[in-house]
Amino acid sequence: MNDSPGWATPGSDPSDGERPGAPTDRPASGDPKWSAEQPPPGQWTSPAPGQNQPPQQPQPPQQGQGWGGHGGPYGGQYGQHGGQYGYPGGPGQWGQPPAAKPGVIPLRPLGLGEILDGAVATMRSHWRSVLPITLVVATVVQVLSLLAQKYALGDLAVSAEPGADIDETINDIAVAMAALVGVGFIAALGGIVATAMLTMIYSRAVLGTTSTVSAAWRESRPQLLRLLGLTLLLALGSILLAAALILPGALTRSPGLLVVGLLVMLPLFTWLWIKFSLASPALMLERSTVFKALGRSSKLVQGTWWRIFGITVLTNIITGIVSAIIVWPLTIVGMAVFGGGLAGMEDGTASTAWGALVLSGIGSIIAQTIVMPILAGVTVLLYVDQRIRREGLDLELARAAGIENYGTTGG
Repeated sequence: MNDSPGWATPGSDPSDGERPGAPTDRPASGDPKWSAEQPPPGQWTSPAPGQNQPPQQPQPPQQGQGWGGHGGPYGGQYGQHGGQYGYPGGPGQWGQPPAAKPGVIPLRPLGLGEILDGAVATMRSHWRSVLPITLVVATVVQVLSLLAQKYALGDLAVSAEPGADIDETINDIAVAMAALVGVGFIAALGGIVATAMLTMIYSRAVLGTTSTVSAAWRESRPQLLRLLGLTLLLALGSILLAAALILPGALTRSPGLLVVGLLVMLPLFTWLWIKFSLASPALMLERSTVFKALGRSSKLVQGTWWRIFGITVLTNIITGIVSAIIVWPLTIVGMAVFGGGLAGMEDGTASTAWGALVLSGIGSIIAQTIVMPILAGVTVLLYVDQRIRREGLDLELARAAGIENYGTTGG
């Protein structure tokens, strides 16, 4: 067992929850930290065939089905195993020690609050590693965006006045679009680097260890090109899919066909977005290839799509509100004070005034510095949660964290 990122890679161990001989009754030794919040009592889980287990105890009055209402219910089948699964402090495990918590999350299936709390706790306790990464990326992106808005979009606003030469206007539009595409590409690269490094930091935080910026870079660097390839592949697939659904209606000038294409595209895009949402941590932590990461994400999400969709959407809503609270007041103040007030807002010059751009950029830097690690953290912890539910990753995590004999029979 090693403690490298990825913990136990499915490439070397059976994947999809097919890990033979996984112990089912797991008292821990040593002196680990334990989670303050434990699962509620539920159904007793019977041992896997061939295991030496204590006699089955009578079922207490039913208080629910315990953890994992989606995809591999606890108190029932262990993921896709043929046997049953019980974890320390789990449903029905009376007298057993509670789930170990060596890092920011307890080593058991996680609830929504624990996933969000784990993301925030990592940012708070490991801020020396997290904040420099997001601050640098956000600053570079916002400085380039500010320059593009000031010069490319500012010139476009001026040339778009009545009487402007049509060729000059078209040229300015092309320049503005090129500038925006360039800024978007650099922002995407920055986001990829930040996501890769943050994934490594969160993988260490789960084990209760810290990771420096240099260590996160060293561990993530070998997978950066693959992560870039994954991002480009998903972007290209989205463009081709949108074109296949929208172009028929646009080319035939059929409003009905266009509406049908849009109605099909939106739910299909949402389904694919969640289906492959765990591909990035799978690629980074399992050190897999692009297509294997996509396959891993698809398998981990299978059966729990709605749960992951709800957590992902809620996280984006929360981070969006936080960003708006930070950015919009500074933007409005900048446009009112430095952009000529209402007159500047009416003629479009307020948004390109230096003061307004600087204040808006500062707000965006602060917002991205806070929001980026939360989004990355929730994705990584969702990946960890799904592997705990399906593959018993909590055993490997406990051993990687130095909790000896965790999950062994008889302690």
